[in-house]
Amino acid sequence: MKNLDLKTICCEALEDLKAQNILVLDIRDISGFADWFIIATASSSRNAKAISNKLIESIKSHQQHLVGIEGQEDSEWILVDCGDVVVNIMQQETREFYDLESLWGEKTLASA
Repeated sequence: MKNLDLKTICCEALEDLKAQNILVLDIRDISGFADWFIIATASSSRNAKAISNKLIESIKSHQQHLVGIEGQEDSEWILVDCGDVVVNIMQQETREFYDLESLWGEKTLASA
């Protein structure tokens, strides 16, 4: 099995459970807390929980470090902190309200 990087592991896990509008932001040049910031949309709270659980399972199965998880209780916005990669799984309304994409700017857009 090839050695996947953490960003790829996260993106593949998100895609496996049909997370929508996955956006990968390269924040290496503008952030001191992470290299990659990933935003994905879940269709419901149940879907958000399922996506986050799959993501956590995938990270652990690849022996990657998990710093913390926030928001699984209400599942409107689940943050999975993996150190160099921070994943935000948000329901559509929450994603539109907080508009994280605008905070980081267009220069940070990267491919999954």
